[in-house]
Amino acid sequence: MGKAQKIEVLEQPVTVQKLHEDDYICITDIARHRDKERSDYIIQNWMRNRNTIEFLGIWEQLNNPDFNSIEFDGIRNQAGLNSFSLTPKRWIGTTGAIGIVAKTGRYGGTFAHKDIAFEFASWVSVEFKLYLIKEFQRLKEDERKQLGWDIRLNLAKINYRIHTDAVQANLIPPELTPQQISFVYANEADVLNMALFGMTAKLWREAHPEDKGNIRDHANAAQLVCLANLENLNALFISEGMDRKERLVKLNQTAIRQMQLLTDDAGVRRLGKQEN
Repeated sequence: MGKAQKIEVLEQPVTVQKLHEDDYICITDIARHRDKERSDYIIQNWMRNRNTIEFLGIWEQLNNPDFNSIEFDGIRNQAGLNSFSLTPKRWIGTTGAIGIVAKTGRYGGTFAHKDIAFEFASWVSVEFKLYLIKEFQRLKEDERKQLGWDIRLNLAKINYRIHTDAVQANLIPPELTPQQISFVYANEADVLNMALFGMTAKLWREAHPEDKGNIRDHANAAQLVCLANLENLNALFISEGMDRKERLVKLNQTAIRQMQLLTDDAGVRRLGKQEN
C-alpha cells in the first residue's frame, strides 16, 4: 500500500493512493462534492445504475483474473429493479472485485481504480471530472520530476563514495577468469549477472542468505544503468547469432568500461545534467 496523497479539485480535497500496485482515487471524496453529509448514499445510488454495473463488470473481466463472473451475472440481472441496492462491500465480497476498495478507520472511505473513479466523477459532475483529470495529471507530473531528482541524488551519492579506492574497487566488475568464461550459463539473466556482478543469482543467494530479494534488488543506480545497457547489447548479440561464451566475454568487457565511466565524478555530473 502506497502513501496517500492529496489533490484539490474545485476546493474539494481528494485522496490518491497506490493500491493493488496502481493509482486509486477516493470516490467518497468525489461524492462529497455533491453532498458532504451523504457521500455513501451517493455512491450506492450510482451503483444501483445498470450502466454502472455493466461498466464495473467489464473492467473487472479485463483486469481481474479472479473475478467471479457467475455472481456478477446475478447482480446484473437484478440491476434496475426498484428493490435493487448495492454497496461497495457487497460488490467486493460477492464478486471478488479489485477495482473498488472499501477502507475502514480514520482515513477510510471507498477508493476506486482511476478508470472507475473518472467514470464516477462523470456521473457526479462533468466539470468536476475534467478538473479531477487535470489535477491528477499534475500530481503524476510532479512524481516524475521527483523521480528524476531521486536519480540525480543517487548518482551524487555514488560520486561521493567513489573517492575511496576500496569502494571504487567494489563497483568495477571483475574481469572474468577463463574458468568462469568456459561455463555456459543456461539462464540468459545469469549471463548478464556474471558480466556485471561476477556471479549468478544462485551464487549470490548462497552468499547472502539473510538478504531479501535478489542480486539486482541490491544493485546501485550506476549498476542498474549499466545493466539496462547490457540487456540491449545482449539482445543485439543474440540476433547476430553470437554464442553465449563470446557474448559473456564482450558483455563483461563492456560492463567494466561502462562502470569505470559511471563511477568517474565528471561522468556522474554529466548524467545529472542530462536528467534536467
